[in-house]
Parts: sequence; C-alpha cells; structure tokens
Amino acid sequence: NDVNLNRQNMANWTIECADRYLAVLYDYLHKLLYQYHVLQADETTVEVSKDGRAAGSKSYMWIYRTGKSYEEAIVLYEYQKDRKEDHPEEFLKDFQGVCVTDGYQAYHSLEEKTPGLTIAGCWAHARRKYADAQKAIKDEKERKGTLAYDALKQIGAIYKLDNDLAELTPAQRQHRRQLELKPLVDAYFVWVKKHQSEVLPKSQTGKAFAYSVNQERYLRVFLEDGEVPLDNNATESTLRGFCIGRHNWKLIDTIRGARSSAIIYSITETAKANDLKVYEYVEYLLTEIPKHEDDTNRDFLEDLLPWSPNLPEQCRKSNKYEVK
Repeated sequence: NDVNLNRQNMANWTIECADRYLAVLYDYLHKLLYQYHVLQADETTVEVSKDGRAAGSKSYMWIYRTGKSYEEAIVLYEYQKDRKEDHPEEFLKDFQGVCVTDGYQAYHSLEEKTPGLTIAGCWAHARRKYADAQKAIKDEKERKGTLAYDALKQIGAIYKLDNDLAELTPAQRQHRRQLELKPLVDAYFVWVKKHQSEVLPKSQTGKAFAYSVNQERYLRVFLEDGEVPLDNNATESTLRGFCIGRHNWKLIDTIRGARSSAIIYSITETAKANDLKVYEYVEYLLTEIPKHEDDTNRDFLEDLLPWSPNLPEQCRKSNKYEVK
C-alpha cells in the first residue's frame, strides 16, 4: 500500500510497547512467580551489538518458569550481560522453594547462601551424557553391553516409572517415589560408583559418571517432593522459540532492545504455555493496558492474566479456564 516502514521505526515501536505497556504485566508476573513452590531455570547465549564490549561478546538470556506440573504457567526471560550468579540471586531474592536447574555451579552457590531455596538436578542432563557416549560408537551392535548402554537402561527405567505417576497428586507421587523409585535411584548410584574406576575420566562415559556422582545430591531431590519434576526439559522446550529466533536474527542491536525482547518473549511464551492465541492475546493487552496507564493500583492486571476467566474468548485456543 505504498507505506514504507523502516526497520528502525518498527524496532523503536516494539521497544516502546514493551517498556511502556507490557513491562507492567511482566513485573506483575514476576511477583506471582514467588507464590509457586517449584520453579525451573536455565539460560542461553545472545549477542548484543552495542553493549560496550568487543564484537562477538556473549550476553545471556536467563529464563525462569513455574514447575511443569502447574496448570497455570509463568515464563519469564531476563537479559544480562554475563552469566554470574548475582543475576538469579537477585531475580529469585523473594523466592522460597525448589528450583530445578542443570549442573551449573552458579545455581548451587545460590542455594548455599539463600535460606529456603533448594536446587534440584536434571536427570535429562545425566542421561544426555551417556547418550553422547553412545553416539561416539558408530556400530550399533557394539553399543549394547557398554557401561553407557547399561546406564541408559537404568535411567530409562526411572523415567518410565515416574511417567506412570504423572496423574497422581503430589502427595501420592512423593509416596510412590519413595516406595518404588528410590530403590532404582539408590541402585543406579551404587552401580555408577562401582564402575567409575573402570573408564578413563576424560572419556565420554567417564564424564557421564562424574556428572552423576557430582550431581547426586541434586538429582535425588525429586524423590522428596512430589511437585518436583524429574528434569528441566520444560524450560529447555520454552527456550527453543528464542533459539529459533536467534538463528534468524543473529543478534540484538542494543541493551534496551535486549531487555524489551526479554519482556516480549516472556509475554508470548507465557501465553503459549497457557494455550492462548499469541497475536490475539497481545493485541488485547495493548488495547486494555493503556486504559490504566495512570493507575497506581495494579489490580486490573488480574483480569489480563493468561488464565483469567475474564479474557475474551478469541484469545483462547481452548476453554480450559472456562467458568462452569
């Protein structure tokens, strides 16, 4: 239609929408995040062009989400220039509960200095180490009978049994985990420690053994709490959308743009996690939030939450939150 919009204008409008309107919902969701007993966290790299550092310097998008067992999901991204533990420490400063993460030491250090915070490990990461060892063996017949193969069978049995408990209440799940899963987990760690000396420490299997031994304390946490998932896959799945985007746009121009991107990804991924139509939901937010721009009371945001029964029907993919 002979309307030419340059990239800079569109970027500025997007940043302004995030900062002026969507940020209020982001901050509200951040406070709500603390009300959940189990969270999950991860981080991924991003390059920001104008951040005052050499070209190619790594920045990070940290991601925090509610545990995958909760019907109401919150997904929040936060941009930071580095991977220091200060960032999750600040973001989770008012949180008490369990946070599921990978084996990154920053999370473990955070647990040590944060009363009321427990870090749980990720069994998918433990499994992946053995899968990598198997991939190094080209002949599939040779893979059977290896220590990595045996480890994968044991972890697979743990997963199968835990998946069978998915429909139980947290209390029921915790009881069954203690009764049925704990013996499998105990046997796995006894087996790992027995065979660890049989492989070279720097081999793929040796690294897999070391990971499990070093992470044992954190990998056992799920046994004590029926709300804690076995792995951090839900967070990694949520990160996938950002990683696909990063593959296409390569880098973000400014720090302000990176922070606005974090807000926008948070709102859209939270919408997706709650089975909403992203375009319709964001359009509705940008229609309603400006009406309250001068309000000091943020109670109006309750009606804009992804699980609010007051959302218009066109925002929903399903009627999971319909009031009956």
